[in-house]
Amino acid sequence: MLIYVYDGSFEGLLTAVFEAFYRKERPEAVLSQSNLQQDLFASYVYIKTDPAKSDRVYASVWKKISNEALENIYYTFLSEDPDAGTLIYRYLKLGWKLGRKVDDCLTDDTVFRIMDISRKVKNEVHLMTGFVRFRRVEGDVYYSSISPDYNIVELLAPHFADRLMDQKWIIHDVKREVAALYNMKQWIISDFSADDVPGATEDEKLYSKLWKRFFTTLEIPSRSNPKLQRQLLPRRYWDHLTEKW
Repeated sequence: MLIYVYDGSFEGLLTAVFEAFYRKERPEAVLSQSNLQQDLFASYVYIKTDPAKSDRVYASVWKKISNEALENIYYTFLSEDPDAGTLIYRYLKLGWKLGRKVDDCLTDDTVFRIMDISRKVKNEVHLMTGFVRFRRVEGDVYYSSISPDYNIVELLAPHFADRLMDQKWIIHDVKREVAALYNMKQWIISDFSADDVPGATEDEKLYSKLWKRFFTTLEIPSRSNPKLQRQLLPRRYWDHLTEKW
């Protein structure tokens, strides 16, 4: 059993896809180093990331399949599903045969899973645009912590760069220790740990208390519906909502 191993980056994955076609090999799986579990009966090929090769694959997907296919494979990659690399490789193989019609082949297990994973990632991006809560911290910066199921902080950044363009802000994925940092001109993705978080200003501490008091005062006890609340606002997001602290 032949298995391709890449470094965990999107460029590394596309390089692995390039090498499979260039070498005329058919790997059984394409795995990230972080998901690798040694198998005595497997033969491993470690692929070195090559930006020129990954760019050729990227351009080929855009030209010969569709822009939607590019979005599907990138969202699947960001899902961090252990099978993402293998699914993307198989999806692209089929896509280069069928072109943009590939996404209509939902009876194919690979296509179905790619579309399903991509949809889930998109849905979480949509949810998180409403769940992000900023608080003012030292340095006149607005800081938000999140713990999404998927690695979506870079998908959230353009939305907030457009809507909060006149503010400096940080959206911190505490689970993955990365953050989107915006300086009122451009945003970047950077490593970011809990130790890097600036302290809250005194004004912000007061506003947080007032907001929580407003939230609890507004509630009508007789109409309390915790089950519905959890459906509309999943419990896993509560730790990062000011009104739920």
